[in-house]
Amino acid sequence: MHTLKVVVSGLVLLAVCLAVGRWLGSPDPAAGIALGVKAFVPLWFVAAAVNMWVGVARAGYSVVEEAPVFALVFAGPVAVALLVWWLAGRPAT
Repeated sequence: MHTLKVVVSGLVLLAVCLAVGRWLGSPDPAAGIALGVKAFVPLWFVAAAVNMWVGVARAGYSVVEEAPVFALVFAGPVAVALLVWWLAGRPAT
């Protein structure tokens, strides 16, 4: 359940980064989305790493036990971010 909450938190952070990227970006919406994704990925890496550190240092899991959870927590929202970026860059049909 904790992992699901963390992944959902990542998606919320992605939405915030996309909104700020669109707000700060150029008139081209795709450029704003790209800016949001570029800001999100390193922020989410740090957040996922902190989550892993808490699992190891506080919850008592080993690094080997936490590594797959880190991969899932990090890769899920990043995959969504990259998909949004890719879709935003495609020409409208």
